[in-house]
Amino acid sequence: MLTVTAVWGWTFVLVKDAVTQYPTLPFLQIRFALALVVMAVVVHRLPTRRELRVGAIVGAVLAAGYLTQTAGLTITSPGNAGLITGLFVVLTPLLNRLFGAPIRWWTWGATLASLGGLVLLTGGPSGMNVGDALVLACAVLFALHIVLLGRWSPGTSAAPLAMVQMGMCTLLFSAGGTWSLRLPNAAVWFAIIVTGLFASAFAYFIQTWVQAHISANRTALILATEPAWALVAAVVLAGQRFGLVQAIGAGLVLAAIVGHEVASLKFEGHGQPSPP
Repeated sequence: MLTVTAVWGWTFVLVKDAVTQYPTLPFLQIRFALALVVMAVVVHRLPTRRELRVGAIVGAVLAAGYLTQTAGLTITSPGNAGLITGLFVVLTPLLNRLFGAPIRWWTWGATLASLGGLVLLTGGPSGMNVGDALVLACAVLFALHIVLLGRWSPGTSAAPLAMVQMGMCTLLFSAGGTWSLRLPNAAVWFAIIVTGLFASAFAYFIQTWVQAHISANRTALILATEPAWALVAAVVLAGQRFGLVQAIGAGLVLAAIVGHEVASLKFEGHGQPSPP
């Protein structure tokens, strides 16, 4: 899973470059169509009714998350997108509350710290652009995706469930006949292949398998390194630079994400009771 998060972090720069050269919906259509073909070759069977039902619901949430994230990337920077997307780690236990799970004190602390970091990173509420807001919506949707997978994936087969998710994404991104008549160039094809094979088909197969064996919060812990990888990629590969205030905001967001998961391990991992 750590390799998966490194790939996801790198793809913020790849996708940012790709969608500046090619329309967002056709890019996502081809990406997930490629992932669907790969998963269909791997699975070798039709999904069960339960796999279809679960995969269709969580796949729709996943598609909405990628649509808002990719659309946001056309406007905001890859570093900002990676950090804001990483807030799904803090949002996951908040959404888990919908299913009766308690919210621990460290989650509230991390939420406040991450909100403060987000304000500094984007230059305040008035400084947050539409791209930042879209990526924040993506973080909520990704958190919901993790929660739903954690609730419904146990007892299902990981590969067929991942295949249905890829199929649902392809179907939704293809709705309305939005395929582009213009073929992608070499750089866009490279981004499609990397994101379709490694960041979609392989990554969601691994995530689905992992979530059938560990909790949603533990999955969020493993995925917590993604914003750090995205930040490194944005600085090294895209040349993004942060002012002092932005750097403090980025540090607060990262500290909130990592601190939240360390606290979860320390208190929940050792079986110590914690107040909601």
